[in-house]
Amino acid sequence: MATTDYLADPEDLAIWLGVPASDLKLLQALAAASSRFRGAVRHYVSFVADDTLVLDGNGKESLLLPAAPVTAVASLTLDGTALAYRTDYDWSADGFLRRVGGCWPDRLRCIEVVFSHGYEPIPDDVSEVVLDQARAQYAVRPGLTSMTVGGQSVAFGAQASIGVTSQWTTAVEKYQLNRGDAP
Repeated sequence: MATTDYLADPEDLAIWLGVPASDLKLLQALAAASSRFRGAVRHYVSFVADDTLVLDGNGKESLLLPAAPVTAVASLTLDGTALAYRTDYDWSADGFLRRVGGCWPDRLRCIEVVFSHGYEPIPDDVSEVVLDQARAQYAVRPGLTSMTVGGQSVAFGAQASIGVTSQWTTAVEKYQLNRGDAP
């Protein structure tokens, strides 16, 4: 992940934390929360233009690309031969590549696709849960559930011990790919 490709704005996190947006701990917490969300949903989330992938055929009429939403398919080749959009294949924003008038071959690494995918801008619900996670990572000391300093005591709640909020779980479920094969 590029150091500036966060799923939420560092300025927004800085407001919550009361530190400068250039604070290294803030940026690390935001990078970690962004990475954690991407891992949970199993795709990059941010917009990527002209991504090139080589896919296995599955012997079926449709293939599912490992990213969403799909915003464009620039080219698609089968065994090195260019296929024509709508004549040989069609695609959906949900990431389906459908073979028109037949099926994809059941062979490994026979399909190459150049496509654009992801969100620009990042949806508000994604940014919100990434900010929540980054705030928790910034504030919580690993392994610590409560701390007393002088006359003040701080206890960390369920998010710190469990790791995620219900809003996080809802956002992950909404944006997650390949739900049927998740462990």
